[in-house]
This record gives sequence, C-alpha cells and structure tokens, in this order.
Amino acid sequence: MTTAAAADLAARGLAVFPLPPGGRKPTGPWRSQCLTDPERVQEFWREGDNIGVGCRASHVVGLDLDIEGDADGQAVLAALAERLGEDWPDTLTVATPSGGRHLYFAVADGCTIGSFSGGRSPLGPGIDVRGPGLRSGGYLIGPGSVVGGKPYVIVRDVPVQPLPRWIGNRLTTR
Repeated sequence: MTTAAAADLAARGLAVFPLPPGGRKPTGPWRSQCLTDPERVQEFWREGDNIGVGCRASHVVGLDLDIEGDADGQAVLAALAERLGEDWPDTLTVATPSGGRHLYFAVADGCTIGSFSGGRSPLGPGIDVRGPGLRSGGYLIGPGSVVGGKPYVIVRDVPVQPLPRWIGNRLTTR
C-alpha cells in the first residue's frame, strides 16, 4: 500500500523518500534519497515504510494546519483568507492523524521560503510551514503513511496549485 502511495506522489511530481514504518523522522540522509520517478519508487521502496515528501526537491511549500489545544490552524487560515477577501486555497490536501490538514503548494525553483513551527509562523498560530529553504528544506509526511495507527489520507485530490500570493507575501516578508 505505501509503495503504491509513494509511486502515486512521485507521478504527481513530488519527491518522496522513505521514513521508518510508523515513524515521522528520517533515519539517515533523506535529502539524497528523494525519488521522483514512479518506476524507481516501485523498485526501491520497502512496503510498510512511511512516506516523506521533500519540499526543496519537490518545489513545494507545505502548510501544516494543526489542531492542538487552543490552536486551530484551519480556522486561523480561514479567518486570514476572509479578512483579506481571498478564497480558501484549492490544492492537494491531506488529512493528518490529529485532524489537521497539509496543504501542498507549488513554488518556483530557487524559492527560499523556510520552515516555521511552534507558533513562529507568520501566518498565525496552529500553522506550521515546511518550505524549500536556503539549502536543504523541510519535509512533510505524505499520504499513505500511518503514525500511531492512524493514516495520512488525501481529502482533496486535485493537482498541486501555485502558492497564492496572499500566503507567499506573508512568508517572504519575514
């Protein structure tokens, strides 16, 4: 199952690498293990491995909309969009085991948006950012992965869309 999910992500243009079964953290030099060819994924992947998506190699920025305690990243992003008169971004969206969401956005090669977490995101509380960064970039746990017995599942199956300007401006003016 995870091999097929990893190959599907590679076919979508995302660079994937293996994470330990049930795990969230890479055990080695994951940046050099990113694969974008679905056939290579089929050859290389060990069934049961979780899936990492390298942001720099994929040319994506990921928004991790957490729901923890008083922080509700989905509500914070929705309020920001409403305040600015913008629509909710319609892009590839993945449900996380905690009830949050990962939103995937395409960025140009050379984009240097970094990663922010723990309430330091310029977008507001409950919104972590995983970006390409200056050198190595961050990563997201991909759909098809299972952590704590709960899966990451695609809930909006559309192509990855360009990073909306109203979000990008807040991430690059820091």
